[in-house]
Amino acid sequence: MSNHDAGHSNNRSIQPIVAFIGAVLAFVVVISFFMEPTKEVTPEPAAAVAAKVEENVKPVAAVEVAAVSDTQVEKSGEDVVKGACAMCHATGMMESPKIGDAGQWAPRIAQGYQVLVTNAINGIRNMPARGGNPALTDNEIASAVAVMANQSGASFDPATLAQK
Repeated sequence: MSNHDAGHSNNRSIQPIVAFIGAVLAFVVVISFFMEPTKEVTPEPAAAVAAKVEENVKPVAAVEVAAVSDTQVEKSGEDVVKGACAMCHATGMMESPKIGDAGQWAPRIAQGYQVLVTNAINGIRNMPARGGNPALTDNEIASAVAVMANQSGASFDPATLAQK
């Protein structure tokens, strides 16, 4: 072979390597063209991070407690009967006299209004003190006793009887 053939064969062995390197470089240039330049990330100050954390964990709502007023609106006798007394006295539960049953209430009414009120406040037999509601005032209990007794044959007037 001649020298000319020998040089030509060297070019053939280098061509695939050059082509491969050219393809890789072209690929890198194309990819870098489509990529966005990277933004420089600067760390936030600790105070800003703490503020964001506080914002993320703050409660959705706040509960405010109003001042308690010393004035209490007194319930009517009818309201007390509906809320506390009727549970037993409307059905006769726990051997209580039913509201409106004059026969069951007559011996109790005969004892007098003050005895009925005292028994209702302190409790008697199966009936708990204050009908099971310790928040009821003496006047509320007295009004409720008058309402139940009057529906069962009595004629108590709690306004005039409370003064005695």
